[in-house]
Amino acid sequence: MTNIDIKAPNIGDSSALECDLLVLGGGPGGYSAAFRAADLGLKVILVERYPTLGGVCLNVGCIPSKALLHVAAGIENAEHLEACGVRFAAHTLDLDKLRAHKNGIVKKLTDGLAGMAKGRKVQHLQGEGQFIDPHRLEVTIASNEKQGETVTVTFAQAIIAAGSRAVKLPFMPTDARIIDSTGALALGAIPKKMLVIGGGIIGLEMATVYSTLGARVTVVELGDRLMPGTDRDLVKVWEKKNAHRFDRILLNTGVTAANATAAGIEITTNTGEKETFDLVLVAVGRAPNGKTISAEKAGVLVTERGFIDVDPRQRTNVAHIFAIGDITGNPMLAHKAVHEGHVAAETAAGLKTAFDALQIPGVAYTHPEIAWAGQTEETLKAEGRAFQKAVFPWAASGRAIANGAEEGFTKLLFDTGTHRILGGGIVGTHAGDLIGEICLAIEMGADATDIAKTIHPHPTLCESVGMAAEVAEGSCTDLPAARKKA
Repeated sequence: MTNIDIKAPNIGDSSALECDLLVLGGGPGGYSAAFRAADLGLKVILVERYPTLGGVCLNVGCIPSKALLHVAAGIENAEHLEACGVRFAAHTLDLDKLRAHKNGIVKKLTDGLAGMAKGRKVQHLQGEGQFIDPHRLEVTIASNEKQGETVTVTFAQAIIAAGSRAVKLPFMPTDARIIDSTGALALGAIPKKMLVIGGGIIGLEMATVYSTLGARVTVVELGDRLMPGTDRDLVKVWEKKNAHRFDRILLNTGVTAANATAAGIEITTNTGEKETFDLVLVAVGRAPNGKTISAEKAGVLVTERGFIDVDPRQRTNVAHIFAIGDITGNPMLAHKAVHEGHVAAETAAGLKTAFDALQIPGVAYTHPEIAWAGQTEETLKAEGRAFQKAVFPWAASGRAIANGAEEGFTKLLFDTGTHRILGGGIVGTHAGDLIGEICLAIEMGADATDIAKTIHPHPTLCESVGMAAEVAEGSCTDLPAARKKA
């Protein structure tokens, strides 16, 4: 690879660090961008507020939550096995050991990132970054050795990967019994009664963990459904399977007040109802950090909500400054940020590339998992687009029945004219692992025949994707024969 000559402008500040590319934010998108740029020959400085790379996702988000969900799944699988004739002693909970397990997983991954950064000669500055002008960033150091000191980084180009933060409810008092997702993952204690405010993926994943560990959970959701943005038929399977977890699920209900008392946190809803909980998790969404980095001093336009608009090459309105990840808009997902980071880094290095994904998959790592990719039924109906739906129920899957997971199903959506796949959804165990085939099929422009004629291994859950395509083709022999139209 021939390196292009990109150098930071000389502004006469001898105290400033200089680099070809500054990356602000060390989450999945940020470190991926930094590493890709370094691989392409650029001198990179990566600014991240955490002492370790990985951002919210790795340190206090995606990874620790999956570690806890794995433990919760093990407990539930043990209960299922009793019905199969295998009885275990009642489980006991050692919270200190469980926290150490979770933290150990995070440390293993963050240590790996630190090693990869060192190997690529990517310099990591721990601290908060604020733009001074279009070519300088001031970093307030957060590391113990130089905490509070400031350093100026002068850059030729920059990638903003500053991510997002949990939304706070302004009327909530400051109390240790009111937590966000980070507090939930700290696993301070298991309450008897827990309220989850917000029926989205984060709230329901944490509800899964805490209910399995012994809490009785109530969920309050302002909208008329759980997991908004996901097809209702997928969510209904989850709701039926998880009815035992919850004291109540209150839809079309908002929390209007909270009062900290000796007995707990007293919550008032918009219906006038009051109830006291031992622990309250606020999981009402995330807000982008666009307005927290003084982007306007660099000339970068930030929307009223804190997002930064970009073109297909991830450029902002300032040509040498890029933005990626949560700060560029929904969906706020790590895998989206990684791909955007590669595009930004490659563009900064002079390569011709663009972000042109046909689909961005989503996964709820609940029990059962829900995963989807491409268009949903609801978006296609809203667009008035003609489509064919093909569903293979896991009640007809030998592997799903053997696994005790027959409540699930696989759904594929095809264009009625071209028969190309438009989207798909899966609800059931390991749905997040299975959705990758649907992602690839959409990106490759596969039609129903391509998928149906692909030989899948038997007996597996992934063959449900092939069988759903056979349903669309009218060739599935694992289901009763379709009724012939008169």
